[in-house]
Amino acid sequence: MSVSCKALMVQGCTSDAGKTTLVAALCRVLRRRGVKVAPFKPQNMALNSAVTADGGEIGRAQALQAQAAGIAPRIDFNPVLLKPTTDMRAQVIVHGWAVHDLDAQDYHAYKTTAMKAVMESWQRLNGEFDWVLVEGAGSPAEINLRDRDIANMGFAEAADIPVILVADIDRGGVFAHLVGTLALLSASEQARIKGFVINRFRGDIALLEPGLRWLEERTGKPVLAVLPYLHGLFLDAEDAIATESVPKPAARLKAVAIAYPRCSNHNDLDPLRLHPEVDFSWVGPGQAIPPCDLIVLLGSKAVQADLQWLRQQGHETAIQRHLRYGGKVIGLCGGYQMLGKRLHDPHGLEGDPRSLPGLGLLDCETTLEAEKQLRNVSGTLCLPGAPAMTGYEIHMGVTQGPALAQPAVRLDDGRSEGVISSDGQILASYCHGLFDHPAALSALLAWVGVTDAATVDFTARREADINRLADAVEAAMDLKRLGIS
Repeated sequence: MSVSCKALMVQGCTSDAGKTTLVAALCRVLRRRGVKVAPFKPQNMALNSAVTADGGEIGRAQALQAQAAGIAPRIDFNPVLLKPTTDMRAQVIVHGWAVHDLDAQDYHAYKTTAMKAVMESWQRLNGEFDWVLVEGAGSPAEINLRDRDIANMGFAEAADIPVILVADIDRGGVFAHLVGTLALLSASEQARIKGFVINRFRGDIALLEPGLRWLEERTGKPVLAVLPYLHGLFLDAEDAIATESVPKPAARLKAVAIAYPRCSNHNDLDPLRLHPEVDFSWVGPGQAIPPCDLIVLLGSKAVQADLQWLRQQGHETAIQRHLRYGGKVIGLCGGYQMLGKRLHDPHGLEGDPRSLPGLGLLDCETTLEAEKQLRNVSGTLCLPGAPAMTGYEIHMGVTQGPALAQPAVRLDDGRSEGVISSDGQILASYCHGLFDHPAALSALLAWVGVTDAATVDFTARREADINRLADAVEAAMDLKRLGIS
């Protein structure tokens, strides 16, 4: 296949090796040089997603990369998105819309069809942009997935584009990762590798240099960059929950979120994690909910299953006790649904058709419907000062009941959305990104109890960190060897 634009694919030795951040950095590097550049990930598996400008759904990481490129996210940036519903099944989203719910074997058979969608998007981007930066998924050395591969070398071979391989030295075993991955590729795939990138290095580079020379002599491939470990880098996670602790000596408010097995769009809470006056932590399996000011129930890709897990962990009793002592609760998307009286899944969209009792803390019920609702939204919170908010909706549930008479948000499209409980202790909404706008975040913190919290602009912080990342890549990488001048 002919390629009219310049293109480069970033593949990794492992998941979380740094593919997403390297593509985002290179998008920003090219944008700053006046180049029309787009990100592209043929297939993504993630529960963090975003609504595009053209009304579809893509992985959250590609929305971040689009921001780095200075363009609005669109469905072609991530034509195939897999959202796991169990360990064996996933919702399959093609060109922004859910088309199937398949187990692993059925999806493997479906890959031929999925590849057609991938190549359609590739052709469109290829004809519009000067550069396309492609992100692989997982590792190309997963030999059990080589047949019909659309995510790594299968795509690189079909599109006939060069590849760089990135490995995370902070995990250890970086030379084994790079040499082993290369050895497991076919001869044509090995020839496609233009060089290596070692990510997250900290220490004296002189101690690493003998290993770099050995690696280049052993493989015949150059080390294109050793990228530094950037402490405090704050970018949207592709899927894994960021659990590192952030020291907060000025914290005045304790917030926790329950990390149930299928929680989705946990990046909603990044502004809380970032805020200097919020001591934020996750409550994982086997952990009790600690004394706190705020409990957040996030979205979920399997609401009924995650609600049952929450009960098994003893959290229902803990939430009730938290409210009795005057604490606040926020429910987002699936968390909103859990707070109602019942959850109905008549079509078996999340498993067997059934209804389950919710937490019963809001007078409403939710029914899952086959058509997913996707929209970008803006409006005002129904809190003092009516602060502005922006965000997006991604949900299959329709929630109804008397509680909705006291909404949480008034949207610019004329709808009233969400719930604030009559006692003022619970706020629930389908709007993702509720904390992103500085005024909305300040108002929500005031609702919890900190009335004069510092104003934090999360969007500006993300921009600053994208630029910081791009600066580090420009300083460390031989860009001319990649055709970037």
